[in-house]
Amino acid sequence: MIERLTTKAIKLLKTLIETPSYSSEEDQTATYIETWFRELNMPCKRIKNNVWATNKYFKETKPTLLLNSHHDTVKPNNGYTKDPFKAIVEDGKLYGLGSNDAGGCLVSLLAAFAYFYDKKDLAYNLVIVASAEEENSGDNGLNSMLSIIPKIDVAIIGEPTLMNLAIAEKGLVVFDAVVKGTPSHAAHPNENNAIYNSISVLDWFKNYTFKKSSEALGDVKMTVTQINAGKQHNAVPAEVNLVVDVRVNDKYSNQEIVDILKDEAPCDSIIPRSIKLNSSFIPIDHPLVVAGVEIGRSTYGSPTLSDQAVLSCPSLKLGPGDSTRSHSADEFIYINEIEEGIKIYIELLEKIL
Repeated sequence: MIERLTTKAIKLLKTLIETPSYSSEEDQTATYIETWFRELNMPCKRIKNNVWATNKYFKETKPTLLLNSHHDTVKPNNGYTKDPFKAIVEDGKLYGLGSNDAGGCLVSLLAAFAYFYDKKDLAYNLVIVASAEEENSGDNGLNSMLSIIPKIDVAIIGEPTLMNLAIAEKGLVVFDAVVKGTPSHAAHPNENNAIYNSISVLDWFKNYTFKKSSEALGDVKMTVTQINAGKQHNAVPAEVNLVVDVRVNDKYSNQEIVDILKDEAPCDSIIPRSIKLNSSFIPIDHPLVVAGVEIGRSTYGSPTLSDQAVLSCPSLKLGPGDSTRSHSADEFIYINEIEEGIKIYIELLEKIL
């Protein structure tokens, strides 16, 4: 059965690669995923471009485990030498946009869900969501499904981790900051030049250290990523605009980071764009993590963001492929990574189900 499901999973992945599915434009890939469910005689539902299903013997009295990955992609970069929308197999690699992030994870989770779909007396209910708009953190992705699907107690989020256990993930808050000064003609003295004022502010952001470090995720990382000021050579601008990227560990809530920076940052204003992308964590002694360690998978903290950020329950990030290939030119996943990924998902779930 596993071999048959693996063959169907790889076939679906090739179809997904060859179907453009930029964030908020995933209608065709959602249709192909619906078809995949129907071919295996598993009922599914669709909300916009999110496709979801529960196991056959779902019981409300049991805890529920979410399996989730996404089928949207970023746009291909200019470095591609292969057609990003052609599923090309060479030397054991399956090339194509979204192959690694996160098509391989999605089809592997779909295969694992199908394996357990009609099994009776599972310890957990299973819910699977093939979600949209992960890459742009859109409003119509997994976050929009949480009030529709059954209440979730724990989740596996499919992202490329080399099938190791990402037991924590940093959150993200992006800030718009302003440093003000006195506008003037460049020919006249000005002791309140906004650009010069920003030097000490930039130095503060560079050297600031948040007090609480995480064993899994390390320190909060704060980086000024954009700066903009002035429109003409002979005019001192009234303000300098900064963009600050903050990667939040599991020792802080996003709101706590906002409160700290509003209180301490030496700029005239600092405003968060959103605080919804929170850090994630699952206890090291959770049965899901224990089971993963028992089958030889290692644990680590992930610096990259995923749909874990919208969940309030414990969640584990786990999937075939390598995160360093995501969003790269000539993106690929090894065929044997998918084959292994399906087997490991099944082996892991068998230990807790």
